Amino acid sequence: MRRLEALATGWNVSKSEALRKAIRAADLQQGTSARVAAFEALQRSMKLTRGRADRWLAEIRQERVASTRRRLK
Repeated sequence: MRRLEALATGWNVSKSEALRKAIRAADLQQGTSARVAAFEALQRSMKLTRGRADRWLAEIRQERVASTRRRLK
């Protein structure tokens, strides 16, 4: 989770966008099995539990709502 947050901060994007960028980068550099392995390694490194995943989803939803509000102003 911290690594994803660090990437997002470094790229000045949301965590969702950082994840999409990381996957796209892996897609360009490697084959399908390597992409899956990279994704699984990311999941393991995050030590993702159901509770942490639920909290992450809630954060993402809040980011999207806030982004929509900013665009509509």
